[in-house]
Amino acid sequence: MVTLIGSLRAASLNLLLARSIHTLLEDRFTFSIANIGALPHYNEEDEGKPPEQVKAFREMVATADGFLFVTPEYNRSIPGVLKNAIDQASRPKGANAWKNKPAGVIGASPGALGTCMAQQHLRNVLAPLDVHVMGVPEAYLQVPAGAILPTGEIVDERILPFMSTWSNAFAAWVERMKR
Repeated sequence: MVTLIGSLRAASLNLLLARSIHTLLEDRFTFSIANIGALPHYNEEDEGKPPEQVKAFREMVATADGFLFVTPEYNRSIPGVLKNAIDQASRPKGANAWKNKPAGVIGASPGALGTCMAQQHLRNVLAPLDVHVMGVPEAYLQVPAGAILPTGEIVDERILPFMSTWSNAFAAWVERMKR
């Protein structure tokens, strides 16, 4: 299972959220975090001879069982680094590495709306790529500072039950899509 985190910050809240999901599902999946920050900007002129990091990323996406997208919200949308990664693995035309795979979309913010607009935009971006995104439960998390430890352990008892429910639903979604 490949995890794509839309933030490049070392102490990103969404990195912590991803780690918490990895911990909750460690007995069901092996997760790899894609280093999307290492990808160059998408340029159609490079499609015939993509850089090595793009080839490796496309292979990672093509061989994945599914995807966990964990995104912050920037200006009511997804971060450019995440969109760039999606573009890199969906091109060239006819070589969409995302096609027909399950995914979960989630994000966290200290703000009251969580990452609701970014998640909706991400779902719109993934739809024409034939990524099968779990529809429910949706998760627009307002996460206060300190609620998730750097290890991924959720210490805020208000968040843990929902995250357990969401993570189990995601695991069931991935299994259902494998059939």
